[in-house]
Amino acid sequence: MTKLLNTLFALAVACATGLVHAQQAPAAGQQAPSNQQPSKGAPGASSQPQAGGAASPKSLEAKVAMCMGCHNIPGYQASFPEVHRVPMIAGQSAAYIAAALNAYKNGDRKHPTMRGIADALSEQDIKDISNWYANLGGTPPARGDKPSREPGRQVAALLQKAACVSCHGANFSKAIDPSYPKIAGQYADYLFVSLKAYKNDNNAAVGRNNGIMGGIAKQFSNAELKAMADYLASLDGDLKTVPESRWVHR
Repeated sequence: MTKLLNTLFALAVACATGLVHAQQAPAAGQQAPSNQQPSKGAPGASSQPQAGGAASPKSLEAKVAMCMGCHNIPGYQASFPEVHRVPMIAGQSAAYIAAALNAYKNGDRKHPTMRGIADALSEQDIKDISNWYANLGGTPPARGDKPSREPGRQVAALLQKAACVSCHGANFSKAIDPSYPKIAGQYADYLFVSLKAYKNDNNAAVGRNNGIMGGIAKQFSNAELKAMADYLASLDGDLKTVPESRWVHR
């Protein structure tokens, strides 16, 4: 019964936010930011090939519908555990998206809405959704092995202490394992909230359980975590928010 209630709650939130924020798309005559392109047709159209057990267009559209109410609206903000923009996931690696959904499903990441949505997904659902968002970003431009801008001395020392490049790559877009996220260009407020969450690994209501990230995040003050998040967000990266076509005024 608890699982059913969580799922119904998540569906209600996803549907409500989609309806409300669809009205907050750019007004007529305005253009979306250059790095945000409207999606072509309905989600799951055959123009988006699905690797690893492709779903039919109809079933894939139903699967991603819950996600689009937040992740396909530019600038959409969540309020748990504090107000922050939801992450850009178009162009993120499929393996990381799947790992994140499974972490919400098994409770390693505490978030009531995401837990309810993830609980309703099968292993194949997670694979299909992850592949769809990974491909939604299009082919990323070639990037060098170094970040697009160098950090200041203080932030450079913090990044070195955290050993971020050892997992996320020297340019923070080429992780050494596909289950690790691309973080270059991600929203600063989301990165900051995420880093703080790893410091709350023994809380039943909030936080994230991850031994490696928990050990890293606990070395730093919140001010230091924010400084690193702000720098990472300033970098060029592959991540985007791609508005669904019905939410873009013609």
